[in-house]
Amino acid sequence: MSHQYKLTYFNVMGLGEPIRFLLSYGGNKFEDIRVDRQNEWPKMKPDTPFGQLPILEIDGKIYCQSVPICRYLAKQLDLIGKTDLDALRIDSIVEALYDLRKQVALFYRETNPQIAAAKKEQVLTEILPFYLNKLNNFANNGYFVDGQLSYADIFFAAIHDSLANACGIEITKDYENLKKIRENVLSIPKIKEWVDKRPKLEF
Repeated sequence: MSHQYKLTYFNVMGLGEPIRFLLSYGGNKFEDIRVDRQNEWPKMKPDTPFGQLPILEIDGKIYCQSVPICRYLAKQLDLIGKTDLDALRIDSIVEALYDLRKQVALFYRETNPQIAAAKKEQVLTEILPFYLNKLNNFANNGYFVDGQLSYADIFFAAIHDSLANACGIEITKDYENLKKIRENVLSIPKIKEWVDKRPKLEF
């Protein structure tokens, strides 16, 4: 049974991009609604479930929170592993990636230049290396879990560009396992098709 999907998020890659990757991977057509943060969002915010984006409408019903949305889509696409323990490991990696992205967003969105510079320095010297080392050690044969594609791989590839652009470095440069994951995901035809046609954005 096919569903109607409508994704509402800001005009950035951010936390909307893993959802866009998963919808594209599944061959699902979706409305890609991009909200102006300054003008449209303040009016919309009170009517969203928790005052946050993204939200995904499925057949007219609204669902929220980016990681649970990704997990739902992944389950439909058989991307949550073979066992419950696989799913636990995959979910834990996605949550770690979410935490890393949040740390990068904190300095990227900071409006005070001095505070932003200090936060960025901490991310580049402490937080980013910590996470990338741990994630690289999880990876094996181009995937995070048991040598097969999961939504953790797709989530990583989807947030890669915004992380790299915000940090001003190629974050997989010294992490061959992570580089291979990204290459594997971006070589999937339906995801490549999305990446080729999506808006060219910084974050």
